[in-house]
Amino acid sequence: MTDRPNVLWIMADQLRFDYLSCYGHPHLHTPHIDALAARGVRFTNAYVQSPVCGPSRMSAYTGRYVRSHGSTWNGMPLRVGEPTLGDHLREVGARAVLVGKTHMTADAEGMAWLGIDPASEIGVRVSECGFEPYERDDGLHPDSARQNWSAYDDYLVSQGYASDNPWEDFANSGVGEEGDLLSAWLLKNSRLAANVPEEHSETAYMTDRAIAFMQEAKADGRPWMCHLSYIKPHWPYIVPAPYHDMYDESHIVPPIRSATEHDTDHPLMQAYLKARVCQSFARDEVREHVIPAYMGLIKQLDDNLGRLFAWMEEAGLSDNTIIAFTSDHGDYMGDHWMGDKDFYHEMAVKVPLIIADPRRDADATRGLVSEALVEMIDLAPTFMNALGCAPKPHVIEGRDLTPILQGTDGFSRSYAISQHDYHWSDMARLLDQPQEHAHTTMIFDGRWKYIRCEGFRPVLFDLHSDPHELTDLGASQTAEHAAVCARMQAALLDWATRHHTRITATPAVLARQKKAAEGGILIGFWDEKEYEDTTGIAFDDLTPVGRP
Repeated sequence: MTDRPNVLWIMADQLRFDYLSCYGHPHLHTPHIDALAARGVRFTNAYVQSPVCGPSRMSAYTGRYVRSHGSTWNGMPLRVGEPTLGDHLREVGARAVLVGKTHMTADAEGMAWLGIDPASEIGVRVSECGFEPYERDDGLHPDSARQNWSAYDDYLVSQGYASDNPWEDFANSGVGEEGDLLSAWLLKNSRLAANVPEEHSETAYMTDRAIAFMQEAKADGRPWMCHLSYIKPHWPYIVPAPYHDMYDESHIVPPIRSATEHDTDHPLMQAYLKARVCQSFARDEVREHVIPAYMGLIKQLDDNLGRLFAWMEEAGLSDNTIIAFTSDHGDYMGDHWMGDKDFYHEMAVKVPLIIADPRRDADATRGLVSEALVEMIDLAPTFMNALGCAPKPHVIEGRDLTPILQGTDGFSRSYAISQHDYHWSDMARLLDQPQEHAHTTMIFDGRWKYIRCEGFRPVLFDLHSDPHELTDLGASQTAEHAAVCARMQAALLDWATRHHTRITATPAVLARQKKAAEGGILIGFWDEKEYEDTTGIAFDDLTPVGRP
C-alpha cells in the first residue's frame, strides 16, 4: 500500500443496472461483480449525464455536464481545450491509460486551426479524451473498407480468423445449419453462438490487454488509472459458446410496460414508440431472441472479471488498486415498449456503480449499499482525490465520492441531471423537429423525475407511488403536480444558468481580480479618504496606474 493507489475503472457498454445479481436479477448470477460489491460500496441511485454512449462518456471523462463540454451526441467532437481527467492526472505524475472504448471523436478542425499534429504527443491526447491509448477499440466495424482495422481485427487474423472483416465475420456473426454466415446485426440471429471461441472474443481480448498493461505498469513505477472499457453487452447481441445457450425464455423477466404508455398522447413519446428499434423490441419474439444473448454477454463479462481479479490478487495489485465498476447507460429491452436507450426511464439512465477502495480509511464501509443520489461526473473528482490532484471546482462539476467511501460527512446532492440530443433520430424526423429544439433534459430529485421536452409539455413521474414509471403525470392539473413541475423547472433553470464555462478561472486568476483596487485600478472612489477607508490601504502606496 502506498499513499497514492492505482485506479482500475471498468465500464461495460449498455449494461442495465438490474441485470446483475447484486442488483436483484433473479436468474442472472454475477458472483465476481457481487464479490466486488461486498468489499466496497454499491450505489443504488447512480445516473448518467446522457442516455447515449458518446455524451455520457464525455461527461464521465471531463467530470462535466453535457451542456458544458458540448459533445451532445455520438460523433460530436470533444473540442480542443476541454480539460479531461487524463489532463488533471498527468499534472500530478499519474498515468491515465485506455484499454477499450471511448466513443470519442477528435476535434480535427480545432487541431488544424491550432496547428496541432494529430500524430504528435499532444495530438494523440487531444484525440483520445486525454487518455494514453494502450489499446483503443470502439467496436462497430461493420464495413472495414470504410475505416482502419483495430488491433483486435489484426489479432483475429493472427489467430487464424482471417477475412475482409474479421470483427463482423467472426466476433459478431454466427453460423447457420448450412454453414452460412449469419450477421448478428439481424436480431433473429442473436441466439446463435458467435463464430469465434470465447477466449478470442472481444470481452476476453480486452481483459487480456488490461492484464498486459498492468504487467508493464508494475515496472514503470508511476501510479496509474486504467480505464478498462468493454464493448459488450452493447449490440450486436451475440455471444460465443458456451454462453449463447445458458439462458432461454424461462429466464426472461416480464417487461415493465402498460397499455396506457402505449396509448400516450404525448407527441414525443408517440414518436419514440414509432421508431424502428422500439417497434422491434415491443415484440415478444424479439425479446425472446435478444435477452438470452444479452444475459450471456453479461455472464461472460462477469467470468472474465473473475479471471482479472484473480490475476490482480496473485500479482499483488489488489491491496493498492481502487476498482470502480459501472456502465455508460442501460438498455430498454422492450420495457415501456421501447428498445435501445435514448430516454430517461430507470433502465436507461440509471446504471450500476460499485467502488471498492482497499485503503484502511474505507474499511468501515465494506459491503455498504448507498442510496445517495450520485452522477457519473462524480467519478472524475473521486479519482483525482485518490491520485493526489487538488480540487478544481472551476472545471469539475462532479462531486467527490470519497466521503461516502470512507463513511464521513461531506457529500450531498439535491438533483441528478441528464440530457439527450435527438436531432439525428427517427423521432426528430417524425415530428419535423428542428435541430435547435430536438433535445430533452431530465432532472430527478430521488422521487420526482421531471423531463423537459422542448416544444412539448413535460413528462413527470413520481417514483414513490409509481416506481416502474408507468404513469406520466406531466399533463396532470392537480395542485400538487403543478407545484412539483414549477419547482423542478425552477431548479432546472438554476442549474442551466450557473457558471460552467469559466474553466480558466483558477484561484490565481480570481485572486488577481480581487486585488485590482490594490494595484491602482480605481473605479467610483470620490477622494483619497474614501479609498483609504474602503480598502485600508494608504493612497500614497498605490502604483502610478491609479493616479489622476
